[in-house]
Amino acid sequence: MTTAAQTIEATTPPPSATVPAPAPVRRPGPPPRPRPLAVLVATGTSTAALLLLVALGTVLHHPLLIPPLAASMALVAASPDLPLSQPRSVIGGQLLSALAGFAVVAVAGPGLWSAAVAGGVALGAMMLARAPHSPAAATAVIVALGSPPFWTFTGLLTTSCALLVAAGWLMARATRRTYPVYWI
Repeated sequence: MTTAAQTIEATTPPPSATVPAPAPVRRPGPPPRPRPLAVLVATGTSTAALLLLVALGTVLHHPLLIPPLAASMALVAASPDLPLSQPRSVIGGQLLSALAGFAVVAVAGPGLWSAAVAGGVALGAMMLARAPHSPAAATAVIVALGSPPFWTFTGLLTTSCALLVAAGWLMARATRRTYPVYWI
């Protein structure tokens, strides 16, 4: 028969045994510094793509460069491996967000309240479609604030997004990287 003291002795390590200290918690730091050539190529590609949007918009007499597209190009050029940078997310996320903005405007009219709702609805739509693209939520806000013409805006937005993806694809070919990681 074992006593309570014997049970405790059996489960307690002898005093000479050392218990290892827990491993220190590593906190993530900033990403590593990119190579200068990578910075130069990403900066040049992004600038060229955005200038192309301005030039094409000038010819068409419609602004193609809206702030969310500059953010989209930054993701494509600087982080081409992220899911947020893939064509499905850039093009699909932007279009879904624009549609969310138009849907909210159709129900509630344009304005600040509608813009706030449109930004949130856009996030849900992108998540359901598995096309996350954070800059696109701002596109929904722009649509809900300005209520642009549907066909003109969506056509120009689609063209602009396709040009950004094409610029990312060309940059990847020039640098021997893989972009996109996936299309659909």
